Amino acid sequence: MRNCLIVAGFATLLLVAGCGKSGEEAKAPASGSGGGLKPDVASGAKIAGKVTFTGPKPDLRPIDMSANPACQKAHPSPVASEEVVVNNGSLANVFVWVKDGVPEGKWAAPATPAIVDQQGCIYRPHVSGVVIGQTVEFRNSDDTNHNIHPLPRENAEWNESQPPKGNPKDKTFEKEEVMIPVKCNIHPWMRAYIGAVRHPFFAVTGDDGSFSIAGLPPGKYTVEAWHERFGKQDMEVTVAAKDSKSVDFAFSDKAAAQ
Repeated sequence: MRNCLIVAGFATLLLVAGCGKSGEEAKAPASGSGGGLKPDVASGAKIAGKVTFTGPKPDLRPIDMSANPACQKAHPSPVASEEVVVNNGSLANVFVWVKDGVPEGKWAAPATPAIVDQQGCIYRPHVSGVVIGQTVEFRNSDDTNHNIHPLPRENAEWNESQPPKGNPKDKTFEKEEVMIPVKCNIHPWMRAYIGAVRHPFFAVTGDDGSFSIAGLPPGKYTVEAWHERFGKQDMEVTVAAKDSKSVDFAFSDKAAAQ
């Protein structure tokens, strides 16, 4: 009889332990087959919103490309700087990312490379984001030489020339850093920014100022919006499983003093 009670008690302990483990697994991010955590888009939360600009739209001078005929030829009409892109009160090229609250651990870098192309002597896209360890493929689609020169604070700096329509250069950033300026030493107006983040919860606003970030585990987060001229803004948001929350930001010229 005593042996039966011991066996029954041990089975109960195993059942309780198994139930506890299942509860923790339900809260944990999904693990990718390639090693590392991945967003659970099916049951995770989503935050989405819009970034707006208030006040008079800044008047930006057209880029002077007259020193390089190949660059000027690519633009029959004058091209404005992408430092500030405002469309009907919406602000484009804002990097929005979850700054704090994301579960610790190694998040899987996407197998697909991020593309940064040089088209018409302008970096495309102007602002982008990558997961640390993800390949960034730098291309030169122009009929002229370029010189790619990232200026990181945390990651390794490099400076390499790329011939006209030359082979792509594959690079990675191994440390979190928001943001990394990228310039061209040959064409001083060329500038891009890359956000290297340890997780995939980031986005860049489009022409309409909108952004969307999906697959977040339940929790409390700090979301940051970064703009190259107007600085940074933080906002806290708490989400549950399958939740959907709106997070909006508003910038103005006053933010440039931050």
